[in-house]
Amino acid sequence: MTPALKIGLFGIGLEAYWEQFEGLEKRLSGYVDVVAGRLKTFGAEVVNMGLIDTPAKAFEAGHCFRTEDVDLIFLYVTTYALSSTVLPVVKRAKVPVIVLNLSPQAAIDYEWFNRLNDRTRMTGEWLAYCSACPVPEIASVFNRSGIPFYQVTGMLHDDPEVWKAIEEWIAAAKVANIMYHNNLGVMGNYYGGMLDIYSNFTLHCAVLGGHIQIIEADELSFIRRQVTGQEIKDRLKIFAEAFDVQPDCSAFELERAARTSVALDQLVQKYGLGSMAYYHKGTGNAENEDTMSSVILGNSLLTANGVPVAGEYEIKNAQAMKIMDSFGVGGSFTEYYAMDFNDDVVLMGHDGPGHLAIAEGKIKVKPLRVYHGKVGNGLSVEMSVRYGAVTLLSVVETRDGKLLFLVAEAESVPGPILEIGNTNSRYRFPVGARQFVEQWNVHGPAHHCAIGIGHIASKIKKLGELLGVETVQVC
Repeated sequence: MTPALKIGLFGIGLEAYWEQFEGLEKRLSGYVDVVAGRLKTFGAEVVNMGLIDTPAKAFEAGHCFRTEDVDLIFLYVTTYALSSTVLPVVKRAKVPVIVLNLSPQAAIDYEWFNRLNDRTRMTGEWLAYCSACPVPEIASVFNRSGIPFYQVTGMLHDDPEVWKAIEEWIAAAKVANIMYHNNLGVMGNYYGGMLDIYSNFTLHCAVLGGHIQIIEADELSFIRRQVTGQEIKDRLKIFAEAFDVQPDCSAFELERAARTSVALDQLVQKYGLGSMAYYHKGTGNAENEDTMSSVILGNSLLTANGVPVAGEYEIKNAQAMKIMDSFGVGGSFTEYYAMDFNDDVVLMGHDGPGHLAIAEGKIKVKPLRVYHGKVGNGLSVEMSVRYGAVTLLSVVETRDGKLLFLVAEAESVPGPILEIGNTNSRYRFPVGARQFVEQWNVHGPAHHCAIGIGHIASKIKKLGELLGVETVQVC
């Protein structure tokens, strides 16, 4: 099980101010408590160190955050403070830091302020609005120390843009946490000759984290033999509820798919898998061919229930699908099918599993006499991604040995599709079909990508920042 996300929070101030300006420390501490309360509403555990106003407290906070194993730190700059109260915290904790430069209100009430006629009180009031003052100092120290940091600038109250950005940082940190603890199962072997999909396992573990569990197709076949008749009946009921099973699907094929689906669930449970990539021809081994030609319905159920499954042993796309699913937007396996220049859309889909949770209507199950380019025959799923906003994500391995997030935002639109028993959708891009295809291709992704609902490019960019992965958005 993935551990809960932990967020560190601390505010900064200058101890010398407290005796000089009555009530300032309490006021600024209250601001930190407001931020802590809001952070908790985003579903993370918050470790709040309060107001740090001396280097000694900074060292203590750094040790505490490290002991508490926080995933992300929010630094709330409440007023002017020395950078020596910041660096020991962040350097020791060694996690990404978001600098919150938040004024308590949109502006000081100048007329009221200038009528105070007490310069000490006036200075104390000004210092309560002084959050922007030390940010350049902090940024300079971070840059000179080689510490990456990110900023959110605005108001503590009545500023939706601020809290949207903070929520997105937390959402991205949650996904980074999920990916770090994810068990990715890889079963079978590559589809021979697809040079673009070959992946560097070590690179993925080093950058995204997680563990890659290599699984033999034989093991799934072995588990499949142990499935009982009652388990098959129970799974057939689930199929009837989850899918729109077409009349020409035979009982034999449905039972074959049900047996494999039960076995897949047991395999996932055995290894604690959070995602999977698979492909196996099974040529020369009738049992493995029977197994691997009947996985589509079971893999579709897994994909809809938090264990996205990518075909053709496409590890990079299994990672993209897991990222999208962890953001709560789906993540269906897809590739270009064709271009429709009359309607200026790109037709995209794939054979194999689909994501039930983001389908437009109920997924149809259809029998196929052949799996094009693959061994065997059996049942397949036909679906379109829900109409409306969508985001495409490709995890790219670059020529210099790095990972890249390639992103595009588009719309899933209604219209005729190819009713061939595969996933199939029509996507319209703000830059047009021609320009999208050319701009996407120039970055050298594999021919697969993941589709999720909603426009979440800004969240993916933040995830990239947290992981040290460059993000390119083509539209």
